Amino acid sequence: MQPAEIIDEVAAIARGAGEIVLRHFAAPIPISARKSTRSDVVTAADTAAEVFIVRALLARFPGHHVVGEEGGGQGAPAATAPFQWFVDPIDGTVNFAGKLPHFCTSIALATPDRQPLLGVIYDPTRDELFSAVRGAGAHLNGRPLQVTTIAELNDAIVSTGFPYDKHTNPDNNLREWAAFLQHIRGERRLGSAALDLAYVAAGRLDGYWEKDLKPYDAMAGLLLVREAGGTVTDYAGGPNPQQQDRGRYVASNGVIHEAMLRVLQSVRG
Repeated sequence: MQPAEIIDEVAAIARGAGEIVLRHFAAPIPISARKSTRSDVVTAADTAAEVFIVRALLARFPGHHVVGEEGGGQGAPAATAPFQWFVDPIDGTVNFAGKLPHFCTSIALATPDRQPLLGVIYDPTRDELFSAVRGAGAHLNGRPLQVTTIAELNDAIVSTGFPYDKHTNPDNNLREWAAFLQHIRGERRLGSAALDLAYVAAGRLDGYWEKDLKPYDAMAGLLLVREAGGTVTDYAGGPNPQQQDRGRYVASNGVIHEAMLRVLQSVRG
């Protein structure tokens, strides 16, 4: 199986999930559950969209393993499956539940050691489909993507997010936020890690950092940034943050990457 041969099928699955999500978005959105904290919410749309995606993937690839944000691991055992899928049915659920139209569906295919091969991120409110295949570039609705050429951190617009346990965990990204504020043109908190990464790939943001991301949050976006010419590492500059179940990610156009790492290291020591 070649990822380039199935990208259209995966895009169609993401669009199908987006239709489900939009139907829910047009109606009242009760919160159906909470997970790790009061801020970590789940809606019926999360569950319905994930069921749709997982069923579609396993019908097409019955020997694969699928990791979903809501349903955990399904399909063939992870230890023996030749490929793994990482699925976030709604990345940006807090936005979605609050009727703020900034959220997406993220689907990624990876090797057993979590090297991404294919990624799709679909924003149904804007009908924007970001896609990437390893070695074949990144695209938005079929148009090639390229990261920005901003060379100085002082000229950059960067984004980040905060962990769900921000109320109780002193390592809650506030120090990093304050440190970056002194070095950049603009700082944003948009509420969807997957779209933040897609926006770096699309040249809408120059950089992004965040801690405690799960592989299903970031796997597709990581590939998008790299295929658009950017750089993604952990906070120490290591190349595989996705191999951690709660990874620390820094993404950039590549040119300002070392400067971003220095800001993080100045706070974290």
